[in-house]
Amino acid sequence: MGKIVAAIAKSAFWPICAALFALSSETLAETATPDNWQLAQPATVSLSGEALEAVHQDIESGRYGYIDAFLVARQGKLVFERYYEHDYPSIYRQEAATPGALVVNDPSGPYNYFNPWWHPYYRNTALHSMQSVTKSVVSALVGIALSRGEFPDLDTPVLQFFDETVVENVDGRKRDMTLRDLLTMSDGLLWDESLPYNDPDNSFAIMAKAHNWVQYTLDLPMGNEPGNVFNYNSGATLILGHIFRLATGTDIEEYAFEHLFTPLGIDDYYWDRTPYGLTDTQEGLYISARSLAKIAQLFLQKGRWQDEQVIPAAWVEESTAPLYPTGKSDDEAYGYLWWSQPYTFKGKTVRAHFGKGFGGQRPIFLPDLNMVIVLTGWNILPGQPFLHAMKAVERVTAAVIE
Repeated sequence: MGKIVAAIAKSAFWPICAALFALSSETLAETATPDNWQLAQPATVSLSGEALEAVHQDIESGRYGYIDAFLVARQGKLVFERYYEHDYPSIYRQEAATPGALVVNDPSGPYNYFNPWWHPYYRNTALHSMQSVTKSVVSALVGIALSRGEFPDLDTPVLQFFDETVVENVDGRKRDMTLRDLLTMSDGLLWDESLPYNDPDNSFAIMAKAHNWVQYTLDLPMGNEPGNVFNYNSGATLILGHIFRLATGTDIEEYAFEHLFTPLGIDDYYWDRTPYGLTDTQEGLYISARSLAKIAQLFLQKGRWQDEQVIPAAWVEESTAPLYPTGKSDDEAYGYLWWSQPYTFKGKTVRAHFGKGFGGQRPIFLPDLNMVIVLTGWNILPGQPFLHAMKAVERVTAAVIE
């Protein structure tokens, strides 16, 4: 039934909802939705509806490429919500039928990133691919499991969970690699995900052709001492997901349903699996834009949702802290599978925290402004226009009128 509801939402409810939101911007009273979002006008939280509408118009005109959803919440109230329709079967028709790094194995499968049955929406429902925002959700689950005494100390060596005799390229550096190193992308493995994802030399593209993605990643030689240098590695989060199951005795999807999704009232989702059968912890989650906004709001509220402390506040603070510089400009940093970057508001430098998902998935939360911004999209080819997290922050914070 949940999937039927989601399909209705994708085909009918969302455009109607967006239209009503637009038409009633001057008269909308505060109302509660079935998914526990309180709707309000932007002015009630000191935001300019006209400034947000200008962002919407630019998105609609194609300035930022293929954006699927744009949401803004402040003070716990959803005050701006727009959805955009794109004919993805036509847009990516040629790419979908062309073998390449983004058409992995059989073109009808979930790892053909141009196949409209799988991307960006799951089987024509309202559930949108989160891509690497999945990693940020995994961070939350590790924090929950740690607080419940069901996950080992983060300084536990990774190889403790594997038979070392069947792991390749084992040396002192690989033996020193810890769970914390997986969380911070400082594992030291020889991996290059800096290339475009349609480049067959991208390490992810190479891994995707393997059957057992965890074994492939773990077998790689070491390129650095673990814990020293940030190097983005999607395979590291797959290793983490495998260890999560071994340590807790529960598949991470099942754990998420009980300890994260249910408390947030997220009752409809899809979580893809790797060819080997493991929950795909590096990119496999599909949820709605409103559900994504809930996760960002949860982190904004230091892990508290309504009357329940879902994630320990200390974990939220630690996991979103700027632990490792990424090497990018403007002091971008990485924590435990979360990104952050400074921005200036009224002469003061403060920090934005966000997830990054291939194609344009961006849950953003701004603690200093009590604000959440959510974007979903499907700009997956090099050279396409793009609405980066910090540009979204710049434009939305310009709407503050207090």
